[in-house]
Amino acid sequence: MTGAPVRTLLLWCPDWPVLAAEIVEGVPATGPVAVLHANRVVACSERARAEGVRRGLRKREAQGRCPRLTVVDHDPGRDARAFEPVVAAVEELAAGVEVVRPGACALAARGPSRYFGGEEAAAERIIEHVAQNCAVESQVGIADGVFAAGLAARAGRVVPPGGTPAFLTALPVEALGRPALTDLLRRLGVRTLGDFAALPAGDVLARFGFDGALAHRLAAGRDHRALAVRRPPADLAVTAEHDEPIDRVDAAAFAARALAERLHERLAAHGLACTRLGIEAVTAHGQELHRVWRHDGLLTAAAIADRVRWQLDGWLSGGTGRSGARPARPTSGIIRLRLVPDGVLARAGLQPGLWGETGEERERAHRALSRVQGILGPEAVVTAVLGGGRSPADQVRLVPWGDERLPARPGEPSLPARPGEPSLPARPGEPSLPARPGEPSLPAGPAGGPARSGRAAPTPPWPGRLPPPAPAVVLPSPLAAAVHDAAGEPVVVSARLQVSAPPVRLAVGTARPVEIVGWAGPWPVDERWWAPAEARRRARFQVCLADGTALLLAAEAGRWLVEAIYD
Repeated sequence: MTGAPVRTLLLWCPDWPVLAAEIVEGVPATGPVAVLHANRVVACSERARAEGVRRGLRKREAQGRCPRLTVVDHDPGRDARAFEPVVAAVEELAAGVEVVRPGACALAARGPSRYFGGEEAAAERIIEHVAQNCAVESQVGIADGVFAAGLAARAGRVVPPGGTPAFLTALPVEALGRPALTDLLRRLGVRTLGDFAALPAGDVLARFGFDGALAHRLAAGRDHRALAVRRPPADLAVTAEHDEPIDRVDAAAFAARALAERLHERLAAHGLACTRLGIEAVTAHGQELHRVWRHDGLLTAAAIADRVRWQLDGWLSGGTGRSGARPARPTSGIIRLRLVPDGVLARAGLQPGLWGETGEERERAHRALSRVQGILGPEAVVTAVLGGGRSPADQVRLVPWGDERLPARPGEPSLPARPGEPSLPARPGEPSLPARPGEPSLPAGPAGGPARSGRAAPTPPWPGRLPPPAPAVVLPSPLAAAVHDAAGEPVVVSARLQVSAPPVRLAVGTARPVEIVGWAGPWPVDERWWAPAEARRRARFQVCLADGTALLLAAEAGRWLVEAIYD
């Protein structure tokens, strides 16, 4: 928590989602317009409000009140893109701007007020500058803290220093912007921010939790965080203008090399590197071409030049894909070429490869695979990414070469065993499985997974996850198997995870049975039990066979399946 709140100036653009739709999509904001998300109104124009449309109404009810209502889908990306020029205009007059949300930005009021001769003068100057440069109407509020300044902006007020608690006292609890908490406070008889702020902080934390405690601080005029000002992004793009249109591949390659070196030098001057490269071209007839190349690692000057050359080659001569279709060539040569670095990060944040930062072997692999993607498409070259999951098949996801290798599910894919904790041997046949049949190799946890007492669990945990080591081969389709006991009877697993008898022999498909020399389990998994059509319940076992093979088995719906093979 921070101390005394900072004197804050907040600029607010009313009905910003509606204005963003007008700026980006040309929807006239002067007419009745409503922006919908999940079939409910999240913003509407002044004309729509005059006809009874309000936030929170369903689409049909809003259209019933205003038959001429223009409906626009909510698009946070559109709102953010349209708000960027407004933020840039504010940054021309004052530094240290924080974007609270699309349509609202805040900054410390001390600097602008000193420069422009007072807080009121600074507010008027910023409003006028935004109106002249962006043709956007806005309001400014000044108070102690971002929360109070936002409420003051809606009223166009400048709250005197030290007067923020008094300003907030008479406001309704709905100003907190927390519907669930507001409804509960209303039912408890707390109707204003002053009533809420008067409650003891300890009692509020005990009754409403951490989020309620944060709201309690805001109601008392104490922000829970300082301003998170943004740094204006440096203009890293490079552009080349050509008097003579480029319509030959060799000329395009020469232009690509010079422009790539300029981009690399500009990035290096800022201590940056990029993982994605945007290539933009404009032809003599005004045709605009754009493509983004992804790269898993450091884009050197040579790598940038190669990708620009490949893309220009594809645009000027076309490339034949699997379908045999050749894209249409531009109607004229290229007169403007622009390279835009994307995915920019600090150069020190890139981890060197096995052969150094830019090993020759790694660069050759990148060049070859990227070239294959340029011809056959991004999905033609994929790599595996490990993530969270309960079974080996769930932990693997294939992503196109060069894309960000982020796991689809949170959590570690596997956890190493504790020192001295027995587990399935890395090499089948080693005598590390329990000697007594039926004794699991890892102590069972409360959810069926291996117990991990004394260690921090991953966040979030995956109950029922297999213990390490992970299998070497995961079968795309499990193989049917049969497991028998010493008397030749099939081994079954009850609903209480009781094994009818120790497994002795295993037969996979039509192959001859093989003796089981060690086994561990069961590890139960009960997934999506709340959806009967998708529910799945199974118990998994690890077994070592007499021929040295180690397998992962699953008993499901009275059947035995081979899911994976250990190396």
